[in-house]
Amino acid sequence: MMQDNEQIERKDDGSDRLAALYGLTPKVETAIIEAVQAGAVRRLRTLVAPLHPADQADLLERMPARTAASLVRFLGDHLDAETLTYLDENTREAIVEVMGAKALARQLHDLSTDDAIDIIEELEDDALADVLAALSAEDRVLVEEGLSFPEDSAGRLMQREIVTVPSFWTVGQTIDYLRGGKSATEDFYLIFVVDPARKPLGEVPLSKLLCAQRPRRISEIMESDFRSIPVDMDQEEVAVLFRRYGMVSAGVVDLGERLVGMITIDDVIDVIDEEAEEDLMALAGVGEASLRSSIRETLQGRTTWLLVNLLTAILASVVIGVFDATIEQLVALAVLMPIVASMGGNAGTQTVTVAVRAIALRQLDAVSTRNFVIREGLVALLNGLLFAVLAAAVSFVWFGDPEIATVMAVAMFANLLIAGLSGTLVPIGLLRAGVDPAVASSVFVTTITDVVGFFVFLGLAALYLM
Repeated sequence: MMQDNEQIERKDDGSDRLAALYGLTPKVETAIIEAVQAGAVRRLRTLVAPLHPADQADLLERMPARTAASLVRFLGDHLDAETLTYLDENTREAIVEVMGAKALARQLHDLSTDDAIDIIEELEDDALADVLAALSAEDRVLVEEGLSFPEDSAGRLMQREIVTVPSFWTVGQTIDYLRGGKSATEDFYLIFVVDPARKPLGEVPLSKLLCAQRPRRISEIMESDFRSIPVDMDQEEVAVLFRRYGMVSAGVVDLGERLVGMITIDDVIDVIDEEAEEDLMALAGVGEASLRSSIRETLQGRTTWLLVNLLTAILASVVIGVFDATIEQLVALAVLMPIVASMGGNAGTQTVTVAVRAIALRQLDAVSTRNFVIREGLVALLNGLLFAVLAAAVSFVWFGDPEIATVMAVAMFANLLIAGLSGTLVPIGLLRAGVDPAVASSVFVTTITDVVGFFVFLGLAALYLM
């Protein structure tokens, strides 16, 4: 009890203040935990019911695992189905295990197909089979069709519930159709106009429909210049399209150009967050770690890249070992070496970050790639000149030897120039080789800057100072 209260008090940060605006205050959170621990089911349901599904998900993620499991069991079917869509993957996996297949199937019935698929696609084969068996025949068909599309594709991302009308309908007929409750979807921004073969002819935004006169034909107000998304398009490409053209919703077509679903901006935001998180974690070499990851999963995600870093560090040490006699005779080299390596590594990381982001946003075509490499090369050249002068000045003041200052300046210039060029060329080269630049770029660039920095610095010292 005291531990849980202390946990809540420690969480009085910006996220708490934001949640408090919408109902999830520290006081409410404390009351919910107390109700769980006391087994006060009725009070618990009364406290949780007014909370937005996102707040319910945040509550479950912040709770200790056992308390969260008890909360889910006490709520039963009173748990808002949408809460599952806001949970992170690890928490959702634990919650789904507590719920069981039949309860999960009942919850999925209340969700759109895209959300349902997003939840169950992460299940193990046995659990997935149990959930599919518990679904109604209609829901099972929709979910199985969604699962048949490639992972991370538009087909997995889309929802099948859409509003379609023929082009000869009037505005009045369309509005009456929507008011009659015959539409299969609750939230939508576009009405799709299709021909008898279900091929899209145009789109009508809701705002335009509501402002048009009832007798007007849909064909007169529809927008025929629209963008449809192929069902097999990668979700990253979908996100790029939405960002580039400011789209809120878009239809999805199959290989026969028939309309099969739609993608909305809320799903694209999730994709952008997911891809950004993956790139960030990959650049840091920590895989798909989270606060709820087990020790074994965390070790597996980090050990591989630490091993790679160990091997690259050994390579840099071998270069240093070649000049061990030189270092023994001149202590100043041992003092200045880390400066050269650190500056090169940081400069390379800066450039790699910009390059990986540009690649993720699909900003690098043939022309822009060339311009990007030239621009980063010039930046590296200017940075090299600037910091070569600064490094030389610091070295001279420190050791009073102009020759050491000169060696330091040349080594700094060479390493920063190499760092800038490798920071651009390595990610682009990995991309063309079919390797994710976010995963491997930092390791290669760090190795290059360390090896080049040590070799140039110690090599010049061996030639001119000994």
